[in-house]
Order: sequence, then structure tokens, then C-alpha cells
Amino acid sequence: MSAEEEIKKSKKRTSDDGLKEEKKHKKHKKDKKEKKEKKDKKDKKDKKEKKEKKDKKDKKHDDTEETETKSKDSKSVFTSSSSEADIKKFLKDNEVEIKDPSSSSQLQPVLSFSEVNVDSRIQKCFSGFKAPTPIQAASWPYLFNDNDVIGVAETGSGKTFAFAVPAINHVLNTKYNKGKPQILVVSPTRELAIQIYDNYKILADATNTHCCCVYGGVPKDQQRQDIKISNTIIATPGRLIDLLEEGSIDLSDVSYLVLDEADRMLEKGFEEDIKKILSSTKTGNRQTVMFTATWPEEVRKLASSFMNEPVKVTIGNRDELTANKRITQIVEVIDPDVKERRLFELLKQYHKRDDPENKILIFALYKKEAARIERALVRRGYQIASVHGDLSQSQRTVSLKEFKEGKKNIMLATDVAARGLDIPNVKTVINLTFPLTAEDYVHRIGRTGRAGKTGVAHTLFTDQEKHLSGALINILNGANQAVPEELLKFGSHTKKKAHSAYGAFFKDVDMSKKATKIKFD
Repeated sequence: MSAEEEIKKSKKRTSDDGLKEEKKHKKHKKDKKEKKEKKDKKDKKDKKEKKEKKDKKDKKHDDTEETETKSKDSKSVFTSSSSEADIKKFLKDNEVEIKDPSSSSQLQPVLSFSEVNVDSRIQKCFSGFKAPTPIQAASWPYLFNDNDVIGVAETGSGKTFAFAVPAINHVLNTKYNKGKPQILVVSPTRELAIQIYDNYKILADATNTHCCCVYGGVPKDQQRQDIKISNTIIATPGRLIDLLEEGSIDLSDVSYLVLDEADRMLEKGFEEDIKKILSSTKTGNRQTVMFTATWPEEVRKLASSFMNEPVKVTIGNRDELTANKRITQIVEVIDPDVKERRLFELLKQYHKRDDPENKILIFALYKKEAARIERALVRRGYQIASVHGDLSQSQRTVSLKEFKEGKKNIMLATDVAARGLDIPNVKTVINLTFPLTAEDYVHRIGRTGRAGKTGVAHTLFTDQEKHLSGALINILNGANQAVPEELLKFGSHTKKKAHSAYGAFFKDVDMSKKATKIKFD
């Protein structure tokens, strides 16, 4: 190999080595860059995770602080200025019994409106009243403390205001998502739903919040529009279910739910609807409140399945079926054929045509009976307001309005008017036909003697209702009323409540016990 070729070869080798070295350097530089990018990416990810973890921790701390603040605020709603002696006297005089299963709250009744530290707009609504009624005084501390509550008190005792004031306070202290109500009140009848709405609206208007009333017998369009802007829905079960099924109402934000006349709402006729409604609400974080005048054994177990350690507030001895002691109860045992004639005689005795303040409420059992008696009374020149199932909702609303305002001072009704309706100055209730249950009798006569006043309940009792004589005798004895000899002749035994499907012919057996196998030789 010549010297020239050797030099060329050497140069080429040097060039190749340089190229290799350059490639190696570039690769090293690239790897270093990728490694750095990977590290930066990992650091960024770790930083992000650390930040998220910190934010989560801070949020949890804030939520805990908010819950503690809310709890603290709830417990500081009341500033007690009543002495221990005053509280003991109040509990004794009003026969107040409070059963708190947790026994942790130890909350005292609130005896004066000045002790209630709520929004000043709510405070202004107290101005027309002297002091909280017993059911309000005893239940408010627990309702404001977010406890589930069962309130049992006689009719006309201020139960609507008892659940409405904490409800409005709840609205003012919880976030409202448009179209999703926070409060739901369910009532068994249209008339009662409208009455609750009228009373509740006073508080809602005062606090610039919105409520609406949802019931059947009227078009849905306006109700659909009202629901979209309402914090509170007051409803009857049937129409509420209709609106739920068509998707016009969303109850997922309801965190305060009230069943008014709860004993009726938990009977077989409403039970499935109520279960469906409750399952549509904020079940995990819902305060459930039930108010009623009677609390029979049959509904207690069912009620407990919907509630979380409810506090039971009872005014008077309500576990036994009792009537308002300010009502004079007169029971007259007569032949069924002379009931109508006797009704006209009683109207001559109790009715004053020119006195709009002296109202008489006559109860019939069935709508056909009510319609027949109404015609008979009109023929005799009486001006009658009627509320029964054969009338349209608008007719029923007008009748009730005329009766309340004193334009007509006699009202003829079926049991749709027996529960909860607050009609001022009803002096006399006449039971033309005894109701199907003793509970309904107590609710009927409770339309008089309201808000501390006295009243008269005159009942026509026939041998067709003799199976209810024992329960009626117990109610009369419990209220220190005279028991007629003729009623005692039917017997004082109390008939066991019939099964909703099998009537009186069912056998009450313990289904948890296994059957015993019998072998025959």
C-alpha cells in the first residue's frame, strides 16, 4: 500500500470515528433531555397530586368546620330565659311527654318567642301570638336541632306553625338549586293541603322564599310552572305521584320532609304512595317530621321504618285515643229511621240564622247521604255550604271559603273535612252518621273547641254502629263526658281493628315462627 493510500485510509477512519463520536454525543444529549422531561413530568404530577390531596384535606376540614358551625348555630337558636321551676310547671300543666331515644340532646322547651333567635323576618310573624303553643314549645328545640320528630297533639293546637317555622329556617340556611325544592309537606286531603299552604305562605312571603300547593281536581300546567321556582312543595299524594312519574318534579334535594295527619298517611290506602315519595327524596340526609292528633299502634312500626331515632313529643295522653276535653260531647242513641227528623230538631236548637260567628258543621258518612241531606235542608230554606266527593274541587273550595267567612253558617261534609281543617268559630259539630273508626270521630269533633275555645259535639248513634260502642265509651270516659245508658247496653268491649284486606275474619299470627310438622300414623 502506497503512502498516499495510507493517508487517505487514515483520514477516513478519523472521519468515521468523529462521526461516531458526534452521534454518540447527540444520543447522550437526547437521552439526557428525555430523562429531564420525564423527571419534570413526574415532579409536576407529584406536585399536582400533593395539591389535590391538600385541597381535599382542606375541603374536609372546611366541611367539618361548616358542620360544626351549623350544629353550633342550631343549638344556639334558643336563648333560654325560663327557670327550671317554670319548665317543670309547663311540662306538668300541659301533660308534655318527650321521648328522646338517644338521650343526648337534653333540650328544654322554649316558653317564649323572645327565646327564639331566628331571622328577624320570621320573628315578625310571631307578633300576632302571645307565646308558643305546647306542641311548638316542646318540638322546636328538636326540629331546629335537625332531629327526626313525631309530634302528637290535639287538633287546633298549632301543629302547622310547629313544623313551618323550622322549615322556613331550613330554607334560609340551605343552598337552593333552581327547580329542586328543599322542603316537602304531604297532606291527605286537598282542603288540608290548601289550608297548610295559606298558613305557610305567610312565612314564605315574609322571608322572600317561594312555596306552591300541588293537588288534584285542577289543571297541572300552573302547578308545573310554580314547582320550577318553589323552595317548598305542599302536596297531596296522588297529584305528587303523577308529577313525579311524568318528570315534572325533582325531589332529590328535599332534606326536610313533613307528613301531616301522619296516622292517615301511613294507612294502607296511602302507604305505597308514601314509600314511593320518600324514596324520591334525599334519603341519606333527610330530616323527617310527622304530626298527628292520634297515633294508633298500627302505624307506629311503619313510621319508625321511615325515620332515624325520632324524638316523640306528646301533648296530653295521646297514646290512648282521647278527645279534646273542652268539647261537650252529647251522644244520643236513636232509631236509624228518625235520624233525619232529629237533625232538623237539632238545627232548630243550635242554629242562629243571623249569626255568622255561630257555625254548625254536619258530618255524613257517604257522599250520596250528604247530597240527599243537602237537598232536604235547602228545601227547608237553609243556606248550606257542602264539601264532599260529588263536587268539583272548585265547588269545594268556594263552599269552604263561604263557610269560613260566615257567608253560610252551616256546612255539610263527609270525612274529607274531618282532618286538620282550621275553621274559626265552629260552635257545634253534629254527627248525623257515626264514622267508620273511633279515630275519625275524634278528628271530626276536633273541628270545634279549637285554640283554647269550647264547643259542642252532638252525635246520633244507632245499633248499626254498635260494634264501635266500646271505643266511643272509652273516649267519653277519657274526656269526663256523660255516657248514656242506651250506649252501655251495646257493651263496652273494644273491637279489634280489622285487617285492610281480610276485614274482621283474619287471624293475627306470628309469621316468624316455623310451622310444626305433624306426622300421622
